[in-house]
Amino acid sequence: MFRTPLGERTAVGFTSADRLVAALGGGQPWVRLAATALRALTAPLGVARITVDPAFVAPVVTPVIPVAPVRAAALVEV
Repeated sequence: MFRTPLGERTAVGFTSADRLVAALGGGQPWVRLAATALRALTAPLGVARITVDPAFVAPVVTPVIPVAPVRAAALVEV
């Protein structure tokens, strides 16, 4: 599952292995499915949209590790 630019979940399909590699890079696992099979697999998950051959795929968001807040006293110059 991917998300659209507006945040909606979408299943993604590619019409060729070359297009998959162009969008996601090499080494991606894949399986050949008909669109009807992809819909049948994603419908129980509440995903009704299928995006075919997306031209732009953003990298996975890296979680930000929170840092401890700086105490006000540490900011006072002595």
